Amino acid sequence: MDREEVTEFLGQVPLLQCLPGSSIRRIADAVLVKRYEPGDYVAREGEPVDGLYIILDGQAEVSAPANTEEENRPDYVLNKYDYFGYGTNSSVHQVNVIAVSKLTCFVLPNQYGHLLQPKTIWNAEDTPENYSLLEQILHLEPLEVDIFRGYTLPGAPTFRQALAAASKTVDCLKVVHSLHAIFLIAGDNDLPIIYQVQRVRDGTSFATRKVEAKQKGLVVFTLFASFQKDELGFEHQAATMPDVPPPEQLLNLEEIRERRLTDPRFPMQYRNSAAKKKFVPWPIEMRFCEDSSSQHKPSLNYWFRARGKLSDDPALHRCVVAYASDLLYSGVSLNPHREKGLKTYSLSLDHSIWFHKPVKADDWLLYVIESPSAHGGRGFVTGRMFNRQGELVMSLTQEALIRRAKTPGQTAQTPRPKL
Repeated sequence: MDREEVTEFLGQVPLLQCLPGSSIRRIADAVLVKRYEPGDYVAREGEPVDGLYIILDGQAEVSAPANTEEENRPDYVLNKYDYFGYGTNSSVHQVNVIAVSKLTCFVLPNQYGHLLQPKTIWNAEDTPENYSLLEQILHLEPLEVDIFRGYTLPGAPTFRQALAAASKTVDCLKVVHSLHAIFLIAGDNDLPIIYQVQRVRDGTSFATRKVEAKQKGLVVFTLFASFQKDELGFEHQAATMPDVPPPEQLLNLEEIRERRLTDPRFPMQYRNSAAKKKFVPWPIEMRFCEDSSSQHKPSLNYWFRARGKLSDDPALHRCVVAYASDLLYSGVSLNPHREKGLKTYSLSLDHSIWFHKPVKADDWLLYVIESPSAHGGRGFVTGRMFNRQGELVMSLTQEALIRRAKTPGQTAQTPRPKL
């Protein structure tokens, strides 16, 4: 097997899938190959084990210590992708492992054990503080295989971590090409979210995952994501990027705010009030292509990119762009209805993304949003994202609940499921 094949195999071992792609590639360089005949002892009870063993081909039997009572003997068979020796740190092995058939194993020697304990799920060595705030936001705590815990910042879209969870259960050579999220009930930003991943399908070229996000035992939302291994194929692009100013000629949100605070055309009362409000910059930098005079149009164009440095993991960049896609998206369907004194609220119902080409979330991307329809308390929006070369990298759709905010005299209702 060449390095690419070893990397692809290791990427399908559930234990390793929550590691950064860079860690799996380094493990692929470090593993040794060991072969055994039927009946050979691979590990003996009471003897040190020299690393993490991963079965490449064949079967092995785990047998309990000889002094274990017959009814308590946990004998079972290990197959391809199964492993043993993890976490032993050269301590003695507690059971016998015996080859049942011709057996081939990859062995990661103990001196490389640190590769199994990266700083984050996205980066093997650097601490999260050295990278973008988004990378810290998208960090998840693996609780066990296919189960993760994450926390949500107030006002931030939640499905972004579900995509991160799904991405950490597929091999690193497959990246998400489509996702579909359905929001069921409003979540509580003050509570952690448990992400439980179901491995719907694992094929040679594609993998499918279903993620349920839970709080207090209730499913908050569900995400389906499909992943694909890179391949060559037919290509065309009919969509063209709008003719808009480059981001270098536009102001970001901080600069717009600063101008308004010092612009004498705004009433002093407004400027003083705005200055007193706490301003926390978003982890996404945005530069709007149109001025405020177009705010009533059912469309919006703006450039965006992640603030700070991102690790090189392609899955991370797609998770970051998914995060950014929902920050202002549904609000565009409210633009034609905005008027002085009108207070509204919106809530995502479902959200779909198709990734057409590789994307770098820390480079400028143009987000083109349109709302062709709003009806029955629901606003519909479509989106396209282009890189600076004019390539269409993503297409998106979303439907959201859009309503007038309740007046103080109206009785608030307990949030109910939307589906």
